[in-house]
Amino acid sequence: MGDTALVIGGTRFIGRHTVEDLLDHDYEVAIFNRGNHENPFADHDDVTHVEGDRRERMDLKTAKLSVDPDIVIDCVAYYPEDVRVATDLFDDVDGYVYISSGSSYADEEIPKREGETALCDCTPEQEEDDSMETYGPRKAEGDRAIFAAAEDGANAMAVRPCIVYGPYDYTERLDYWVDRVLNHDRVVVPGDGQNIWHRAYVEDVASALRVVAEEGEAGEAYNVGDRRLVTMEEMVNLIADAADTTCEVVHASDHELSAGGLTSSDFILYRDYPHVLDTNKLAALGWESTPLSEAMERTVAEHHESDRDGSEHDPGREAEERVLGVLETV
Repeated sequence: MGDTALVIGGTRFIGRHTVEDLLDHDYEVAIFNRGNHENPFADHDDVTHVEGDRRERMDLKTAKLSVDPDIVIDCVAYYPEDVRVATDLFDDVDGYVYISSGSSYADEEIPKREGETALCDCTPEQEEDDSMETYGPRKAEGDRAIFAAAEDGANAMAVRPCIVYGPYDYTERLDYWVDRVLNHDRVVVPGDGQNIWHRAYVEDVASALRVVAEEGEAGEAYNVGDRRLVTMEEMVNLIADAADTTCEVVHASDHELSAGGLTSSDFILYRDYPHVLDTNKLAALGWESTPLSEAMERTVAEHHESDRDGSEHDPGREAEERVLGVLETV
């Protein structure tokens, strides 16, 4: 085996794929978490599990002493203090990588660039809040903690994914659209179908974390997302192609959606203003993204094996049918 990696998290979505990527690149891997979720690596000889709470400094210190990692990938740092504590404890590793977010950007620019697009401000009250309204500010403050740690000599870096999709996605955001395509001949897409919300295939996020740990520069942040962006309509068509089926995309304006009591914002992965991240800085390190057709084929294949259907994001098929009925008369 090669170097040792400690993954804080490591059993659910991004963390699970990160462990698999590290194993594929000859790392010995340890995962550190509370053990609240099923461990898919329980029977893997090259993955050890250290149980503990990442918000408890002594637990994190114990993990460091028992694993002695060369690199650390932090998948579950949701509060700025998490980053401060981790970068202090792991200030001597070859690379500490914090998973930030494209949500840390404050300005709506196309594209959003590292070091150029302004980050969200974060008040002391927001630092401790756990609502989605403060997610972006908390991630941005975590980025600033990375910058400060690097100034103090830590090999700390940040990776900012956009919306992540792929196998084992417990958020079920894309599962909603896959389920629609698999079960209906006509799928309502809000607006003209040209909406763009940059997405990142999860295996590419995993490889980005490793590449940044190995090749990144301390104190820098790196955006990650599909190198080729697709519109919402193209996304639906990619799903249909991957599922070897056909599906008619039906556009509906907010006026037309109102026939079913719906608005564009009722549809998951719809965003009024395009969200696009510049990924050139990451690509310059040698990182590449998976072709979209391959990424969607793997995503749809795993969806078939799962029991996820994205129903929590469902605006209601009966409401959509009313919209489709109105559009048929136009």
